[in-house]
Amino acid sequence: MAKEWGYASHNGPDRWHELYPNAKGDNQSPIELHTKDIRHDPSLLPWSASYDPGSAKTILNNGKTCRVVFDDTYDRSMLRGGPLTGPYRLRQFHLHWGSSDDHGSEHTVDGVKYAAELHLVHWNPKYGTFGEALKQRDGIAVVGVFLKIGREKGEFQIFLDALDKIKTKGKDAPFNHFDPSCLFPACRDYWTYQGSFTTPPCEECIVWILLKEPMTVSSDQTISMHETHSIPISVLRIPIAL
Repeated sequence: MAKEWGYASHNGPDRWHELYPNAKGDNQSPIELHTKDIRHDPSLLPWSASYDPGSAKTILNNGKTCRVVFDDTYDRSMLRGGPLTGPYRLRQFHLHWGSSDDHGSEHTVDGVKYAAELHLVHWNPKYGTFGEALKQRDGIAVVGVFLKIGREKGEFQIFLDALDKIKTKGKDAPFNHFDPSCLFPACRDYWTYQGSFTTPPCEECIVWILLKEPMTVSSDQTISMHETHSIPISVLRIPIAL
């Protein structure tokens, strides 16, 4: 297996465990959600996000995805409530997509794959550092937003326009004054479960908050994602059934 993981046959998900043993753990993500089997938990609370637009810093092409990085040195952009027992700091958000609009999301809902999936990654500041939070079962909270094809999403275009500046691996560019809560759908209903990162090292430290209602974007907007250079966009990890 090549030292750098990917989605090809020689370094894809079936071989990640060779270098990253977590990839064969008991709480791996993504999963396939069967809504008829999901049970309502009345103890779960509504969740809320309070993001400071000034904490948005840069956008980066790391060769696997495009990531927007935020200042997380203090309690500036925060996620609260839902299944969480305390506040979490926003560190970054990134996008997963496929080679066409009929697949691209990491998670699957009743056999349906969405065009893409947005992940907003937060960490629990009670652990002191992001690195230490990665070692804890409740160290990370990720809000997942599905993208489906429909009407254009104006706020999402700000992110897409920035992709033109980072078309090759290793490129970054300023990405300032952006509140990612503008990407949330109107309905805040969610599914939640204990899982992992969907890419190596696949640490099992994530409380997932998957929004039931997708964000709608236009097919013209997804073309911008499909055309982004240096990003593997064809094969994603196969979900585990729930």
